[in-house]
Amino acid sequence: MRRIEFTPDLTEQVRLRLLDAICTGELAPGTRLTQEELAASLSVSRQPVLQALRLLKKDGFVTDAGRRGLMVSPLDARAIAQVYEVRGVLDGLAARQAAIAGVKIDRQVLAEGRKAAAGRRLGPMIDTDMRFHRLLYAASGNPFVAQTADLHWQHIRRAMGAVLQSAGVRESVWDEHEAILDAIDRGEAEHAERLARQHGEAAGHNLAARLTRHVQDSERHFMSATEEVI
Repeated sequence: MRRIEFTPDLTEQVRLRLLDAICTGELAPGTRLTQEELAASLSVSRQPVLQALRLLKKDGFVTDAGRRGLMVSPLDARAIAQVYEVRGVLDGLAARQAAIAGVKIDRQVLAEGRKAAAGRRLGPMIDTDMRFHRLLYAASGNPFVAQTADLHWQHIRRAMGAVLQSAGVRESVWDEHEAILDAIDRGEAEHAERLARQHGEAAGHNLAARLTRHVQDSERHFMSATEEVI
């Protein structure tokens, strides 16, 4: 991880840097977290690291590890599916309101998303997906949609980061995004809402299933490595 220069909001910078490392898999689930090592890695004192870890624990990204202190929280496929249930409702509401208001969302995001999906870098794949949904929330005209969705986005981002390292991004995701924008452009509020909700629900089921396989594969790899050591 890159070092951090001192600023008044140092704790927030540390929190964001650690969160990014957790979401991209640089700090994998189960990784032990020590203030001393993190402070040295980020070139900061222990105090902002302690405060950042407390915030991350509160948000569910870090958990107790008994006498071992703290560790990166395990990924929970069921929790991710539940988050997507909520996001599907929010996406549907946003799409419906955008269609009623006659808002035209910048379709350049579709080209950017397809380009990212065709590439090999994980970050752009996730970032363009998040950008599409945030444009959708902004188009709803209801600021509480985005505020509510933001509570869950980092957990979704983390799950995507773990799964997409091996599974990639399906082109059909961006076909679904385009269909949602088409319905909004035509002012078809009910259809746009239905497509957005179905997109969220399908993504949740797919991601949870892949996440379950990813965790199982990781556990098998760990057990195999342990047996070899023994």
